[in-house]
Amino acid sequence: MPVPARRLPSWAWVTGLTAGAIAVVVALTAQAEKGPHPTASAADRPNASASASAKPSATPKPSATPKAAKVPDSSGAGRRIVYSLGQHRLWLVDADDTARRTITVWPGTVDPVVGSYTVSLRKDAITGSDGVAIEHVVYFSAVSGVNIAFSNAVDGSSPPPAAAGARTGGIRMAKADGTALWAFGETGTKVRVVE
Repeated sequence: MPVPARRLPSWAWVTGLTAGAIAVVVALTAQAEKGPHPTASAADRPNASASASAKPSATPKPSATPKAAKVPDSSGAGRRIVYSLGQHRLWLVDADDTARRTITVWPGTVDPVVGSYTVSLRKDAITGSDGVAIEHVVYFSAVSGVNIAFSNAVDGSSPPPAAAGARTGGIRMAKADGTALWAFGETGTKVRVVE
């Protein structure tokens, strides 16, 4: 007479399945730890300006001045903020003409005219023309009634594309870069806009 097969209790099945799942998770974790570990700094994350940008770009890159992004020769001398329209980049330059920091930015739809300016007004925090909460707002120019200012979004977001025909003068940057600019760009600080 054959012996009937015994059934395992349900708790044994649950225990076996749980142990198997844990083993899979441990194996995948060990495999993942052997792979590459890319990192990103807070400065690599995009932020926004006093108004929406019509030209969003890739995530702003470095906060330290790379060799390829040297201060433009035609940018004056002494302590200043240098803004390049063509490179969508600005530099914080010390009195000895050493670049302390370079910052990739998102310009608005209205560019300042090439020339020399000074920081005329600063605001801790306001709402941008695109409805985004912004901070570290540093005004230095106006073009045809459009204020031109550097700033960053409080939430660290990049600016959305501007509505068709919108005239915006905000130049947004990463949050960490906005904080550095705010500390550097006191009222009266020279701003030099170059091509």
